Amino acid sequence: MKYILFTVIFMSVLFAHAQNKYSGKIINSENLPIIGATIQSKKNLNNAVISDLNGQFSIENNSEVIIKHIGYKTIVMSLNSGYTTIILEENDELLNEVVISASRELQRRKEVPASITVITKKDLKAAKAFGIDQLVNSVPGVLMSTSRAASNEQHFMSVRSPISTKSLFLYIEDGLPIRPTAVFNHNALLEMNDVAFNRVEVIKGLASSIYGSEAIGGSFNFITKNPTKYFTGSLDFQTNDLGLKRYAFEASQYANKNIGFYIGTQYVNRKNGPVSHSDYEKFAITFKNVNHLSSTMNWSNTFHIIDYRSDMTGSLSEEDYNNGNYESDQTFTERDAFAFRFKSTLDKTWNASNKTVFNFSFRKNEMSQNPSYRIRQFRQQGQLTGFGSGELNNDTFYSYVGLIQHKKEFNFANSSLIIGATTDFSPQKYIAETLDVTVNPSTGQNTDFTLNSGDFILNYKANILNYATYFQYEINPIEKLKITAALRYDKFDYDYNNQADGIAGPKDSKNSYDNISPKLGANYNLNKNLGVYANYSNGFTPPQTSTLYRNSFVGVGESVFDLKPSTYDNLEVGTYTKVKNITLDVALYLLNGKNTLVTLRDENDAFFNANAGETRSYGLEYGVSYKPISTLEFSHNGSFAKHEYISFFDDGVDYSNTDRETSPKLLGTTKVSYNAFKNFNVTLSHELVGAYNTSFENQVSNDDGSKSTAIYDGHNIFNALVSYKYKSFDVWLHALNLFDDLYSARASYNRFRGENSYTIGNPRAFHVGVKYNF
Repeated sequence: MKYILFTVIFMSVLFAHAQNKYSGKIINSENLPIIGATIQSKKNLNNAVISDLNGQFSIENNSEVIIKHIGYKTIVMSLNSGYTTIILEENDELLNEVVISASRELQRRKEVPASITVITKKDLKAAKAFGIDQLVNSVPGVLMSTSRAASNEQHFMSVRSPISTKSLFLYIEDGLPIRPTAVFNHNALLEMNDVAFNRVEVIKGLASSIYGSEAIGGSFNFITKNPTKYFTGSLDFQTNDLGLKRYAFEASQYANKNIGFYIGTQYVNRKNGPVSHSDYEKFAITFKNVNHLSSTMNWSNTFHIIDYRSDMTGSLSEEDYNNGNYESDQTFTERDAFAFRFKSTLDKTWNASNKTVFNFSFRKNEMSQNPSYRIRQFRQQGQLTGFGSGELNNDTFYSYVGLIQHKKEFNFANSSLIIGATTDFSPQKYIAETLDVTVNPSTGQNTDFTLNSGDFILNYKANILNYATYFQYEINPIEKLKITAALRYDKFDYDYNNQADGIAGPKDSKNSYDNISPKLGANYNLNKNLGVYANYSNGFTPPQTSTLYRNSFVGVGESVFDLKPSTYDNLEVGTYTKVKNITLDVALYLLNGKNTLVTLRDENDAFFNANAGETRSYGLEYGVSYKPISTLEFSHNGSFAKHEYISFFDDGVDYSNTDRETSPKLLGTTKVSYNAFKNFNVTLSHELVGAYNTSFENQVSNDDGSKSTAIYDGHNIFNALVSYKYKSFDVWLHALNLFDDLYSARASYNRFRGENSYTIGNPRAFHVGVKYNF
């Protein structure tokens, strides 16, 4: 009898346990499993599980649950006693747009107290861009300045700052910078493979509390494509009458349910373009492997190889620019770049409230130049002598980067804590030697050069170490209010070793810099389509090694010139809203800088760097789109900004309270897009760059003894794009500079020639592309 009683009790307990266990599967509208969705008991928030690789889950004790996943609408429902299949609906509301760049974790737009723009996969596909500038210049307040006729992806940048080469912008790939701090290059985006972009996120303003130095004006996060479930790929070919041809290939598939692969590659070359000495070649390949080790652990590995070479055309004189003479003075200047980047990421979800991400990255980068901007032509009594000078330089670095980040979610006030630490060790070697240049006095062209081997301008090795720790805490004290507080500490150690003692460069030295970067922000979301935000943030950028150790103020064997880190304070308020078929995004900012780094010319027409006392930038950025009908969309993205020297002296002249050079007040991109019929689209666009000073205010000495300011009048350029999709083929045509206007991608003032120099924009041109998708 006791055995029968025991059996009854045992079966009752087992049955009761089985009755309290609920199972199911989470899928999306395409019947694909959603991995990592949270299934949480409504009565006991500590009772939570996540869906596995197949979207499946099992939870005990409570049938009423909250089901949520970033990018999908959260639902509350009661589970059946059997097996429940749950379809989550994608959340396309403005404030629920998913971003990752603000914290390296998935967040909704309404939780980020900053100006952030997402160029989605859909946007990338529609743009049919053949340059990164065609993507990012659609972001309010962003100007990537490059010539589609001659720059060959070499560029300047402006985001809440003048058009410049300064280290005020951070270029990120899948959450990690593509270069180490202290080895910034304003042309770094030529080291990217845009074929592999899945989306681009642009944060404007300071992001130093997460990413550290250089995240001042803006941070660009280029997110790589993931493998597709089924075999997909594409072949495309593009060409234009600017001498450019581009070939690209992609393929992607999961080999099984746990292992996936992606490869994307391109080859680009320009030959015999409209500007002389503007040929270039580029090969790029990206390979990505994703491994789902378990339902709670993922491991991904990505490598990029970029091999690039380009002629360096140089700028045009004012006479050549105005007369349409595109003959470059250069015949041998060039830039060679090779970049290899490897990144391995392991992310572990411990439970519904804890997640840790481990990153390791290795970089190898080499850039060799015979740069046009270092060529000097010698003159006597204003006439060319037939001789000149230049340099050959090589900059090589290796990087070893580790980053660990943990996120903890708490069961009160929807709060969470992110903590992280990172170390970047980058040994660098830099060599620059002089050239003797032969100049044709009748044409002004630099026709040949001789390397003065061993005549060093600079020859050094430097070990660059950056280590940092940071945290970010978020909390909703009330439902509609999200408060974010963040803090990061950075330390930089430069160990400089002169390899040409007594010949060139300052003596050996060790230089250290550190900074604490706080951020405090708040989002208040009035409803699902209207929110406002405000933030204060601080950031800094230490001197670059090339800036610190190469300076005309430093004599051979002397102490390193004491350049100070630039520090910045940013105040910002903004709003984002969607009312029916109108979307609006507005930001108002004030950016104050101390010891801002500026580039000047010495009495020998050589560039050197110095700290300006104080600078100020403030402005309004806005983006608006309107869809009166489903097939027609109007959009305008623009900014009005002012950039000033608050305290600055140069060569004994006080330029305080004057406008900074190369600082357009107005920027804008306007588009009208019309889907005339299925799969056929026509887009007309207008690019606006307002007038700006090219010199300091009243720097120009006139013949009558008066002073004036050199300016560039700005430009208005109109473009068109026609695209059509037929079955597996995409075909498109860009018409660039429809009215064939003369314009400059960037203009600057040369005080020794007493005139502007111009980077020529493209004349009217047509670019054709065809793509086969499989």
